[in-house]
Amino acid sequence: MVRAKMKLIAVTQRVDTHPSVSERRDALDQRWVAFLRICGYLPLLLPNQAESALALLAACQPQGLLLTGGNTLASLQGDAPERDATETGVLHWTRQQSLPVLGVCRGMQFLLDQFGVPLKKVAGHVQPVQEILIHSCRATVNSYHEFGAQVDSSIQSPTDAGFPLQAGYAPLHVWAWTDDGVVKAIRHAHEPICGIMWHPERLTPFRSWDTRFFKEFFG
Repeated sequence: MVRAKMKLIAVTQRVDTHPSVSERRDALDQRWVAFLRICGYLPLLLPNQAESALALLAACQPQGLLLTGGNTLASLQGDAPERDATETGVLHWTRQQSLPVLGVCRGMQFLLDQFGVPLKKVAGHVQPVQEILIHSCRATVNSYHEFGAQVDSSIQSPTDAGFPLQAGYAPLHVWAWTDDGVVKAIRHAHEPICGIMWHPERLTPFRSWDTRFFKEFFG
């Protein structure tokens, strides 16, 4: 039975190709559905067809947007341009509605790209366990990305709100990073936009601080 008052969260999907049957399929790890249900949310799965995705948003009026992982960005020579086009449209719609937007892994890369932040190849960031700094406190997450943004080495005094990502990108603040200076989490200074580079849905059991973070962010 569906719990009362579960919020509807729009969720983007990856594109998988199946050449043997000439199909391009939208796909989502089933663990995302389980994770979101534990947090108290129902997922509204968006197709990678911009017009249809926007029609769904208008008809269903979700209360937030989750940009999930998978696929390399088109700007980084990825092979799913329809996904980038869809996410560009739904991000614009969501920001117009002042709704919370959370990007995970590729989703955070997409947010960085949208704000003009350069992404570069990073070494050593595909591993099931990785230590990061969250507001200068050490934590352990997973990491599955080959492209990332770098912390501005000239900024040496993070606060509880984080610190500016890089000179010229003032709206985005860093609140988690690695010892080698790769950005692991961001938030927008003025809008309800956030990004994390780890996959909370891939951890078994789900971690309480990940579910708490989602609940606090989406409300």
